[in-house]
Amino acid sequence: MSIEDEFVIYLEGILQSVGPVRTKRMFGGCGLFLDGLMFALIADNTLYFKVDDENRPDFENLGLEAFTYEKKGKPFKLSYYQCPEEALENQDMITEWGNKAYATALRAAAKKGKRT
Repeated sequence: MSIEDEFVIYLEGILQSVGPVRTKRMFGGCGLFLDGLMFALIADNTLYFKVDDENRPDFENLGLEAFTYEKKGKPFKLSYYQCPEEALENQDMITEWGNKAYATALRAAAKKGKRT
């Protein structure tokens, strides 16, 4: 088992405090889902949580970075920001950050539902 596989298993386990989280391999990384909504992703052994205008300042105020990848030679940012490092070893903190990210996924799903 690779270090990345172990990290995914660890995160899936500690995020059960948010709900019955499931992982799915995608785009060279891994998505974390709760009730069919992706609220986090893991890439290069880094956990990123879903953000929107409501919770983005929480991440930016801590100097955390957005998940970025190259697309046609240009950097492209997704609406996912790094989890604070200290939260990875603090169950209360990871639960709080995970709940906020899941609430963000719920808001995004509600917006999409209004468009159709």
